[in-house]
Amino acid sequence: MCLLAFQWQPDARAPLTIAANRDELYARPTTALQVWADGHTVAGQDLQGGGTWMGLHRPNGRLAALTNVRDPAAMRADAPSRGGIVTAFLHSGLGADDFAQELAETSDAFNGFNLLLFDGQLLVAFESRQKRHFQPAPGVWAVSNADFNTPWPKLVRLRSGLVSALHTHQAAASPTIAPALEATLWPLLADTRMANDAELPATGVSLALERTLSAAFICTPHYGTRASTLVHHARDRVQIIERSFGAGGVLEPTGTVRLALDGFT
Repeated sequence: MCLLAFQWQPDARAPLTIAANRDELYARPTTALQVWADGHTVAGQDLQGGGTWMGLHRPNGRLAALTNVRDPAAMRADAPSRGGIVTAFLHSGLGADDFAQELAETSDAFNGFNLLLFDGQLLVAFESRQKRHFQPAPGVWAVSNADFNTPWPKLVRLRSGLVSALHTHQAAASPTIAPALEATLWPLLADTRMANDAELPATGVSLALERTLSAAFICTPHYGTRASTLVHHARDRVQIIERSFGAGGVLEPTGTVRLALDGFT
């Protein structure tokens, strides 16, 4: 994931709603959202690294999502895949806070990342650059390729759009994603507008690339948005809807995958 916005309302019928984009090289082999061979993991899969960018564990509703930190000067080619952190949490028996505490001791092994962890009760955000984890206050948050709520233009636009959409459709009170809410969220994730130069962050890439990466939905000859995902996590039911894209931002033959998961313990 490279852009993720979420609403956290811990006392609501549906405490967690997510809208997110994953950006990656088109050549990196990936499977679409599905139930894995273990029968429990629900996610797309990065076939090169073996992990995932966002996933759910079916028996208990555990969820994790990860975004990379953009810092070319600090990138190490020999670092392990960050997608394995997501699956490690999904398959762990640790609560979100305990997992984050342990992760802080080993996170230097990876290139920079941000992580959202939900163990069914507690929501925890982790920033590897700061070796910091915290419990987000109720409300709408977002994260891209810097720390949580860093006000990059695309983050601000998606967060603002999510606030408006969730308020209009009273999403936290519903066990499912209403069709009208879904229809509102897809265009937010498909937004190709680039930021003005004066608003661009300086992350160590060229100005031209910084402009390109400032869009919520990225499309270049070799790199772009590969998946757009909606998650609506109610107490006993989770809906995941994901669209997969190939080169040129073209919808993959798998189209839109919809999964509804019930019976959490």
